[in-house]
Amino acid sequence: MFVRKHVTSLTPVLLSAVLLTAGCAAHDDEPGPGTGSEGASAAPHGHVEGATEAAEQQSRLLLGDRATGETRVLDLVTGKVHETARRAGVTGLTTDGRYGYFHGADGIHVLDSGAWTVDHGDHVHYYRAKIQEAGELPGGTGTSVRSDAGVTVVTDARGRAGVHPRSGSAKGTPVRLPGSYAGAVVPYAEHLIALTRDGGGPARVVVLDRSGKRVASPASECGDPRGDAVTRRGIVLGCADGALLVHEDDGVFTAEKIPYGEDVPEEERATGFRHRPGSTALTAPAGKNAVWVLDVTQHAWTRVETGHVIAANTAGEGAPLVVLENDGALHGYDMSSGKETAVTDALLKDVPKAATGGTTAPVIEIDRSRAYLNDPSGKRVYEIDYNDGLRVARTFDLDVRPSLMVETGR
Repeated sequence: MFVRKHVTSLTPVLLSAVLLTAGCAAHDDEPGPGTGSEGASAAPHGHVEGATEAAEQQSRLLLGDRATGETRVLDLVTGKVHETARRAGVTGLTTDGRYGYFHGADGIHVLDSGAWTVDHGDHVHYYRAKIQEAGELPGGTGTSVRSDAGVTVVTDARGRAGVHPRSGSAKGTPVRLPGSYAGAVVPYAEHLIALTRDGGGPARVVVLDRSGKRVASPASECGDPRGDAVTRRGIVLGCADGALLVHEDDGVFTAEKIPYGEDVPEEERATGFRHRPGSTALTAPAGKNAVWVLDVTQHAWTRVETGHVIAANTAGEGAPLVVLENDGALHGYDMSSGKETAVTDALLKDVPKAATGGTTAPVIEIDRSRAYLNDPSGKRVYEIDYNDGLRVARTFDLDVRPSLMVETGR
């Protein structure tokens, strides 16, 4: 059990011209179509056909205007804005780090941002390529998309899931998984992680192979599952009493509960996680005036008291918790002490309106050095140096209202 103070610590994607996988020597140097073994041996380490390897991260922002359907890609390296196809009726935008998924009532349009990272643990490859349309996926209201290097899984609002090849566009025949699942089916460790529920009881984790065959059922219970995230430590699944961490080690899957430590009202649960890809620090609103930080490594929840939360994110250990509050300003908090460490001038003028009435609230995207905040009414995006007192490093003026935003290339 914990006592609430200002902060409380509880201890206890698709569609690619070349299939990227975790084995650098076996796959990054794989020859492209029409090349023989001689060409493969001549290719430099990390070579990917049709892409240029870079020395630094090639970040890009995918932007969408829900009202007009206009879309743009903002190259954060060059500062150039690329105009992309209009998509009427778009209701949401997600990403797997390279591909942007523009969700609509009748399907999902996929855009290849042309920027991505391959992390091999001891070294990293950064790539940039041409921005291009990448096809369509089935979808509709409530559909989720989750990807890894090999497959993209589309789960509809009824829990029915299809596994699509991540290379070769959307032309491949998907594998339809049997039955239905309680939430998104998530690719992980060359398998699929899903939650099943028998009757009205709590959901339980099942591990499937890529054909949909059940291969493991680690002991687990997850009441009212909502929210998921992929981290270096495994898959985090949001549950009524905390989170489940599903981890694979040498082919063995385990599921471990990370409890809040006391009863948490439904409206204060963590149900949607935000974090820097690769980080093991997850954030989620804890009601209106606080933010949960889940340290996956330490298996500990921290509740940071804030002002009225509109959006939150963090780069992880050593970085501040960055929170957009309803005063239109960004606030920085020390995640250990809960102390406010920095605050900006009001950057967004109509945050309460933007976050209500069925419109899409602004978001904070974050990487290893910068954070990005979209300002729909101002038709701009702010680049924030969160390691320098939340200094506004750059402002990108746009010709569209960026009500939807994701970052790729990370």
